[in-house]
Amino acid sequence: MKTRVANSAEPHPALEQIDSLWIAAFRRKVKNWFAGNARALPWRGTRDAYRIWVSEIMLQQTQVATVIPYYNDFLKKYPSVESLAAADQSQVLRSWEGLGYYRRARQLHAAAKQIVADHEGKFPAEFAHVLDLPGIGRYTAGAILSFAHDQRLPILEANTTRLFARCLALQDSVDERTSQNALWAFAEMILPRRQCGDFNQALMELGSEVCTPQQPNCSACPLSNLCLTRIAGLQNQIPVKKAKRSFRRIFESVIVVSRQDRLLMRECGENEWWTGMWDFPRYRVPRAATGELKKLCREQTGLAIELGELLATIKHTVTHHNIELDCYLAKSVQGRLKTLNGKDSPATQLRWVRKRDLADYPLSVTARKVTRLLDK
Repeated sequence: MKTRVANSAEPHPALEQIDSLWIAAFRRKVKNWFAGNARALPWRGTRDAYRIWVSEIMLQQTQVATVIPYYNDFLKKYPSVESLAAADQSQVLRSWEGLGYYRRARQLHAAAKQIVADHEGKFPAEFAHVLDLPGIGRYTAGAILSFAHDQRLPILEANTTRLFARCLALQDSVDERTSQNALWAFAEMILPRRQCGDFNQALMELGSEVCTPQQPNCSACPLSNLCLTRIAGLQNQIPVKKAKRSFRRIFESVIVVSRQDRLLMRECGENEWWTGMWDFPRYRVPRAATGELKKLCREQTGLAIELGELLATIKHTVTHHNIELDCYLAKSVQGRLKTLNGKDSPATQLRWVRKRDLADYPLSVTARKVTRLLDK
């Protein structure tokens, strides 16, 4: 059971700079701006909490333009909580393929099952019940309920964090606890009594389209004469963030093992980046350590392989890792495929799959790239 985060915040000097007149002007300017500048987005024309929920999960760390086609296709396949809950997880992951951060899809699927089991298939309308669903935190719960039911709930995400920090000229790191408490308190203070959903969407839109991370368009901002950062000329210094984590460079290899017209695939396990997705056998070894690759493949799969040519090297990034991935072709020459139980191997399943059937499998990003290389 998740614990609800208290709405109250520790006192912060930044909040002492504003008064009721400032807040009234802030609300009016935001509402007027949104009336003439709101984008026509597919999830804005509905009060259906399920559809809003799907959009909010997809939009986490993903650009709007990328999300729109996925959102439309996803709702065609799963138009209701019941249809999503009834689907196989691999089908859901296949629909999500390309959006990244696949944990979101697994949690969305698990939450749908919980809604069917605990709420008769109806998305809950109480904050505590929404917060108790997998993959939903304070922001997402507040966004869904304010957009769907106009509940007076504050929201704080990347765009509004930046907007609020600049309006308040918050010179502490926005990642610090005291800053987070102050920003949540501010988000609650500025909420109007009615049309909170529209107001919250307006704040997100303003942060996304005008109060951008680099070179904010202050001349087009309706809050320019209220924004303490603009008045002080600190747009390039605020918001203050913690130093970025450094990236680690690693080398990996995948082996495309073939037997007649089939390719060897493995389902990624719980402790891997693409849990529930399918990939080719993958190993973290020093570059060109082909002898080690054959040994590891034999230990994991039970197959002796004849390693062929280097098909390609793919460079990609995953959670602060810069990865150079060598892709080798190989043939199975001896042995029987192991049955895995998930304890002795990070993979949960090994399976021979016809190449044409890979279109039906949810593949990791690099695995899908490899299949395209094979097509060529």
